[in-house]
Amino acid sequence: MDESFLLLDGIPGDLEQLGREIRRRVLKEVGLQVGVGIAPTKTLAKLASFASKKWPKTGGVVDLRDQVRQRRLLSLPVMTVDEVWGIGPRLSAKLNDMGITHAIQLADYDRKTLRRLFSVNVERTARELSGERCFELDDNPVPKQMIACTRSFGSRVTELPALAQAVAAYTTRAAEKLRRQRQHCQVLQVFIRTGTFTTGADRYSRSVTVPLPYPTSDTRELVEAAQAGLRACYTPGPAYAKAGVILMGFVGAGQYTADLFAPTPRPNSDRVMAVMDAINKRQGRNTIRLARTVDDTGWAIKRERMSQRYTTSWSELPQVR
Repeated sequence: MDESFLLLDGIPGDLEQLGREIRRRVLKEVGLQVGVGIAPTKTLAKLASFASKKWPKTGGVVDLRDQVRQRRLLSLPVMTVDEVWGIGPRLSAKLNDMGITHAIQLADYDRKTLRRLFSVNVERTARELSGERCFELDDNPVPKQMIACTRSFGSRVTELPALAQAVAAYTTRAAEKLRRQRQHCQVLQVFIRTGTFTTGADRYSRSVTVPLPYPTSDTRELVEAAQAGLRACYTPGPAYAKAGVILMGFVGAGQYTADLFAPTPRPNSDRVMAVMDAINKRQGRNTIRLARTVDDTGWAIKRERMSQRYTTSWSELPQVR
């Protein structure tokens, strides 16, 4: 987690002092320095958080509930439009071409023009910079309409068995995410490709979409479909650098009409998957897994430079000699 929005409506007392208490507790219990931004909108809160980290004199807390403070912060030279939440590099470049280089200019720009030239979200961002709340906090986020699990290999892969192992592992991970949001998928896509800088005849990239006979979240069914898709797009020779699995076409469990002529789903599929997920959650990932998802055989991404998990793993606690 790198950030979190908190709704402070109805919280009594000094909110700036509350922000300092949040910083103190996080530092004490997690060991991380954080910045706290307080504002009437999510977009302003993001900028306030940015300012709290950039200027140590703020003490790590910036309160932008006052409109005079809002205007003063948005007018600072460092508050460029590319620092605004939701304004990416391409959109920032287009805004710069229109003379909108800083947050204050976006906040003051004509709303109808922004909607006509860009989208309603850009217009809402401008309104949020002016203190008008447009993006609400959602206690129940909308379920994802697509789940992807893609990875670059630690070393190039040329053989189908190693690719099959990787695709099975990625499909297993995607299926776990799908079950967490309590949905089934109807379509699966598999892709494999060589390195980005591979040129000439050695360059290869292909994807295959596999429709499923019935909606499912069963890892066994999804892995089987993914393997069929992999066999369809694999060709011997190229040195593959990346593979991935994408799940699409989601429906809620029990919210679809079964095809009278489709194959019958596996019996007790949901119960089997629920038991497997419960054991893996309690005992650790891959405690129970499909036989095809074997341990790393060289294709897994390299992790030599991954940060140690000092606060969550006993085996990675630092040793003092």
